[in-house]
Order: sequence, then C-alpha cells, then structure tokens
Amino acid sequence: MNRIGQFAAGAAIAAMLTTATTAIAQGRPGGPRERPGGAAGFGRLGGPGPGLPLRELNLSDAQQQQVREIEQRHRDAARQLGDRLRTAADAQRQAIETEPVNDNLIRTATQQLAEIEADAAIERAHLRSEILAVLTAEQQAQLKKLEAAREPRAERQAQRLERRQRQQQ
Repeated sequence: MNRIGQFAAGAAIAAMLTTATTAIAQGRPGGPRERPGGAAGFGRLGGPGPGLPLRELNLSDAQQQQVREIEQRHRDAARQLGDRLRTAADAQRQAIETEPVNDNLIRTATQQLAEIEADAAIERAHLRSEILAVLTAEQQAQLKKLEAAREPRAERQAQRLERRQRQQQ
C-alpha cells in the first residue's frame, strides 16, 4: 500500500469509527453512504466497518439507542487507533524517505503499521458484532442483502481510486 492509501485508510478508520455509526443510527443525512465516494468500509484495510446501512433497516428507537451506546463504548479505542495509525504511517513514510535507504528501518516501520491495521480490523469486527447482536434476524438478513448489492459499487470505486493513484505516480 502506498503512502496515500495508508494515510487515507488511517483517516477513514478514525473518522468512521468515531462518527458513522451514530450518524447512521440516528438517521441523519450525510452519513458515509450518502456522500459521494463515501466508504462502505475501510478501503484496503478491508471489510465492512461501522458504516453499516442501518438507516435502511428501520431500527426501533431502542435499537438506535443501543447502537449509539455501542459506538460510544468504542469511541476512545477508535480515536487511539486513528492516532496510532497516523503515527505509524508517518514513521513508515519517514523510513521510506531516509537516505541512504535503510531496509531494516522500512521493514520495521511497515510491520508496526501492519500490526496497528490488524488491531483496527479487530476493533471493527468487535464493533460490527455488537451492532449485529442488536438487530433482529430479519434485519440481519436484510443487511446481508444490502451489503451484497453494494459490493459491486464499492469494487468499482476502489478500481477508480487505484487507477487515479497509478496515474499520479
């Protein structure tokens, strides 16, 4: 993953883990699904994150409150992960830019970044699991359909982003 992708992934995780679930659960317009180019997940970090299309599942008021509480419990961890990701991405960028080239420094910085990305993936999985536990079986089935329908769109967006990045290089 190049520097732009790493920075974007870090920023996406921080922003989405801290705000997306609440915005979607509360039904506010402008959540990640409504913005042009809004992320369905976390880019190359993979998988659907808290950007679940909850608005489309007609959550009850009680479910919306539960989702907000879950998101609140995960907020501090999300902020810490975002900070760690930015720091690790900066360290990797600096290692890459070091002259003369230091293979071991780059390798160490990249491994540290990968470990933090894994921590972020685990955090997303826990958040998702807790939110799914709030949904009824019917809502979970509907969610699977909605996510499957959105996969081709997300793939096209990822391909466009990749092409743009190749052109910039």
